[in-house]
Amino acid sequence: MSMGQEVRYRVRGGRPLNGTAFIQGAKNAVLPMIGAALLASKGRTVLRNVPNIEDVRRALELAEHVGAKVEFHEAERTAVIDASRLGDPERAVLPADIAARFRGSVLFVPALMHRMGRARIEGVGGCNLGSRKLDFHYRGFARLGAEVVEDEERNHITIDAPSLRGGHLYLDTPSHTGTENLIMAAVLARGTTVIEHAALEPEVIDVIEFLRAMGAKISGGGTGFITVEGVEELTAVEHTIMSDRIDAGVFAMATAAAGGDVSLVGANLEHLGVARWKLDQMGVEFSQQGAVLHVRRDPSVPMRPINAVTSPYPGFATDLQSPLMALATLAEGESYLHENIYDGRFALADELNKMGAKIEVEGTRAIVHGPTELRGAEVAAHDLRTGASLVLAGLVAEGETVVAPGYLVDRGHAQFASRLAALGADVTREHLA
Repeated sequence: MSMGQEVRYRVRGGRPLNGTAFIQGAKNAVLPMIGAALLASKGRTVLRNVPNIEDVRRALELAEHVGAKVEFHEAERTAVIDASRLGDPERAVLPADIAARFRGSVLFVPALMHRMGRARIEGVGGCNLGSRKLDFHYRGFARLGAEVVEDEERNHITIDAPSLRGGHLYLDTPSHTGTENLIMAAVLARGTTVIEHAALEPEVIDVIEFLRAMGAKISGGGTGFITVEGVEELTAVEHTIMSDRIDAGVFAMATAAAGGDVSLVGANLEHLGVARWKLDQMGVEFSQQGAVLHVRRDPSVPMRPINAVTSPYPGFATDLQSPLMALATLAEGESYLHENIYDGRFALADELNKMGAKIEVEGTRAIVHGPTELRGAEVAAHDLRTGASLVLAGLVAEGETVVAPGYLVDRGHAQFASRLAALGADVTREHLA
């Protein structure tokens, strides 16, 4: 697999969006489910509505590496995972080259602990532990009886878990990966586990549903207080992954930016949390018709500015803060954005300013002075959300916008260019020779 550094997005602005877009399966549900599929000692897991994104390919590669048989049928968006043969402790290693390109690799640790009795994660030494905010995963595993040893010299972490038993766990911040990981560690541990201050995301509930179908005993999903009764074994099942609310939010904001009338198939307004009300305040019209979300904005009506503070679900999603910043450049007046979750989220401001935006950043707050006329430019995607947001800004900018590296956008949005083009946007994804 190439890292895709040579991919870029080219956007020519000024076209309204109209028509139908299909929202992909949820990235943040499928990754833990691939990890959870490895817990099944019998049968073959069938996952449907799997988004064809870089992170999914990495996760499936990792599943194969530890000994599962994996098929990914792209046209059917279906993954088939047979983990019945897992168990060779020699394969209980998450290698640095894959782990480095795939932040979700920690989601494989519970399966390795239960099926092989141990796990080794390479390339995550000392300082990485704290900065990657993963230490609470390991603390949680330790509270269930695992022994976690860090080898600073060789830059890896070894986890020995010959037999896990239930315990009382809590999260300092309700992270969805943390919640899912502790649930997966608890489902096959002996006895009862209680997890306090758990995440409330719809994706977490989807993962719980999947595990329960496999035979796990989990209650309290969505309440912040989850109880898990350990079971002897789990069996493979078939499951259709919920749709991706961040993908839906980005397409709703693209429609808002360019103006127009778009139907989002598979999008759920309730899953957008506070974001729906922010867009509503700005002048975006929503109507949910069954599994289709209708999004409309009349470009002749000025967009109103907003204040937004990111916070865990159902608050305003940090992943939607970047596209909201791009959208706010078009609103009449000053918008205030306060980022509570990730400190690196404001890399977008400098790139938008290159396009003619007027955004001031002070620490965790940004003030967007609107409206501004955006102009096409060559801009840098520092991360997935910045990249997608710059494509969004390009939809309304005068002239041509080039966003690179494009592979960062591909990490989270499948067929992003072609889905936008189907709505009438002038967007192409190019390979540099």
